[in-house]
Amino acid sequence: MRDDIKSAFTVDVEDGVSIAMRDAFSVQSEQTRRVVSLTEKILNLLDKYEVKGTFFVLGQVAEKFPELIKQISEGGHELGVHGYNHLQFFRMTREKAFEEISSAKKLIEDISGKKVFGHRAPAFSITPETRWGLDVIAEAGFTYDSSIMPINGIRYGWPGFSREISRIKTPSGYELTEVPMSTIELLGRQIPVCGGGYLRIYPEWVTKKAFERIIKNRSAIIYLHPYELDTERYPDYYFKELDNAGFLKRNKMKFMWYNRSTVYPKLSSLLENYEFDTVINLVRERKSQHEPIEI
Repeated sequence: MRDDIKSAFTVDVEDGVSIAMRDAFSVQSEQTRRVVSLTEKILNLLDKYEVKGTFFVLGQVAEKFPELIKQISEGGHELGVHGYNHLQFFRMTREKAFEEISSAKKLIEDISGKKVFGHRAPAFSITPETRWGLDVIAEAGFTYDSSIMPINGIRYGWPGFSREISRIKTPSGYELTEVPMSTIELLGRQIPVCGGGYLRIYPEWVTKKAFERIIKNRSAIIYLHPYELDTERYPDYYFKELDNAGFLKRNKMKFMWYNRSTVYPKLSSLLENYEFDTVINLVRERKSQHEPIEI
């Protein structure tokens, strides 16, 4: 592997309880303090290994817990935007999307006193069908986006998209840097690795093998959500809705808890054995001489 390649450690800061209540059960609920304590657990882990990460924060979280935003910023980590209300791009108009991400950007900048450079869409919802979202991200003043999963997936994906950090030209002609999520090729298909449910489900040796394969040529992008470290029982109101849900939904939601206890030690091992940095530093270090890719 190349010793000069650093990878990025990224966190999508959202509250697992309120997101589950809304998306699974169509019930609006308050942000819970779990997102604070779990994000602090990640911050403490990063401090232990003297690593700086990138935290893509939901506007709702920043509004409810501004002290968490200050804590992340004062720790020397990068702040990015994960939308305001966790709305996928295919559920928004261009106007709504601009309002969603620009309002979150302004709020996080006002709280931290620092410029925000990066954006990540909820559920990797920048796809060929929502490529117009790249125009909106550029118009909102972001330097880079990290929303594309270069796979042929069911829920998300942009088949054939570059796996490299790349300068792109958006449909309207803006320039933006895209930081795609990490994949490996297996039996002719691109397979997601190194983050979220994939980090949780795959055995540690699989993740490490994939990680080492990636960093022979490019930076790997680790991503997770704070709730993936949450092994405590959710509030009773969550289980009330879960008990009333249908069989398929109940089992889908229960699967979200599978292997959560393994995530923290997996992260510790990665941080101990590999080099990480913020996304903006990787973007700045990789100023490509190639012409932007037209999207």
